[in-house]
Amino acid sequence: MGFAKPRQLRLNAFAMHAPTHQSPGLWRHPRDRSREVMRLPLWLELARLWEDGLFDAVFLADVLGPYDVYGGDARGAIATGAQLPAHDPMLLVPAMASVTSGLGFGVTASLSYEPPFLMARRFSTLDHLTDGRIGWNIVTGYLDSAARAMGRDRQLAHDDRYRLAEDYMEAVRALWERSWDDDAILADPARGWADPDRVRVVHHHGPELRMDALHLCAPSPQRTPLLFQAGSSPAGLGFAARHAECVFVSGPSIAVVAPRVRRLRDALRAAGRDPYAVKVLALATPVVADTDAQARELLAEYRSYVDPRGALVLLSGWLGVDFAPYRLDEPVRFIESDAGRSAMENFTRADPDRNWTVREVAEHVGIGGAGPVFHGSARTVADEMARWQRDADVDGFNLAYAVLPETFEQVVHRLVPVLQEMELFKTAYAPGTLRQKLATEIARS
Repeated sequence: MGFAKPRQLRLNAFAMHAPTHQSPGLWRHPRDRSREVMRLPLWLELARLWEDGLFDAVFLADVLGPYDVYGGDARGAIATGAQLPAHDPMLLVPAMASVTSGLGFGVTASLSYEPPFLMARRFSTLDHLTDGRIGWNIVTGYLDSAARAMGRDRQLAHDDRYRLAEDYMEAVRALWERSWDDDAILADPARGWADPDRVRVVHHHGPELRMDALHLCAPSPQRTPLLFQAGSSPAGLGFAARHAECVFVSGPSIAVVAPRVRRLRDALRAAGRDPYAVKVLALATPVVADTDAQARELLAEYRSYVDPRGALVLLSGWLGVDFAPYRLDEPVRFIESDAGRSAMENFTRADPDRNWTVREVAEHVGIGGAGPVFHGSARTVADEMARWQRDADVDGFNLAYAVLPETFEQVVHRLVPVLQEMELFKTAYAPGTLRQKLATEIARS
């Protein structure tokens, strides 16, 4: 009796239109080109590289405010470049799409500060311009600095944001799916551009939002963009179970991530959905060299460039805890904050006997944020990815970088060929839209 082959891994590049994303301080590395992120040529080069490596998509992160929890202001973020400056990721997409044909694009956009009418229009436009390769990472926001920038005292409470999100999704889906019939466009000199009887105004009067609108865009290849989501709270899991097609999870170890994946799969079953129709992608940062020893040396080299202050700026924003008053040698488990204790689960569950200091936490998140660093030869890293797929039940990875574009060059030129030899990764893009590509495994001998 034979055994079923493991499902093919999905790989996204995880990036941000900013000089620092998940590895603060690495912009100072002599081979890093993050100083060029404000200019288009680097992004076109990266898009071609990701397509050469058959990445499913580039997952573009975004924030709408600075990380200003550390020290009570944005000075730390400004000084270290910790996800600041942060430029609009959507404007990169058409340019990268113009030099690729298979690469998808997942763009983070917050629904808390933009009417659904405008959001629907922008994503429909991008779906047209990419020939159906656009995805939306649905976020509700987590920074009060963003709320203040939008004229509010603070962001909505957590569960209130998800109540808004439910109403929002009903409104944007109505625009994408119901305003125009499939055959509304005629483009016929005799009959006209479109049939008015096949286009209608959407009337949405929900508990949070009111809208009476005719969608301004013709039906795009996907109509609704592929829907990404990353919530892990009970409200976030429920939202993902109802709406998401790809879910992004993060944690430093299988011990942390596997229970989160189980809870998501259970929520999908409870919502009446196939739990494996949704792709679960874990955060990871690969460091790949010819040998394990060389990879260890390379990782040590990278770690020498980590900026501890920048790491604590990001960590303070993620956790809602100001780390500035604490000494670097102070144990983190004694920080008196409910948010801090809850978020420290990422570390204490992975290593329950370790008494983490502030310095050690900063060093840990300094390469790759809250995710693991897979380092070693291509075979070693591939084996570790296979172990995560098996034991954490993930479908693939959002791959962050340490040095740009070196990390991705290591993946494309070293790791991907080994994954293909192991029959864990595709050898060509499937045809169709991004949604169709992710639903298809390339036939394997």
